[in-house]
Amino acid sequence: MSETAVRLRAEIAELLYLDPEELGFEENLIDAGLDSIRVMTLIERWRREGVEVGFPDLAEKPTIAAWAELLG
Repeated sequence: MSETAVRLRAEIAELLYLDPEELGFEENLIDAGLDSIRVMTLIERWRREGVEVGFPDLAEKPTIAAWAELLG
């Protein structure tokens, strides 16, 4: 898996109070407990880093693998 995907998994796991290994790269993040408020937290964090991505982009396919492609 890409470095971006591994970093994303760690970021998302932290928000969900999980170990990164508990999240699969193809797992539906909504089913894993990621709610819209946490998604917006991630979006704001990424925007501060210069990455422009919107909620609809992430909601379309809520997996680490898909998000890594968008942010890649």
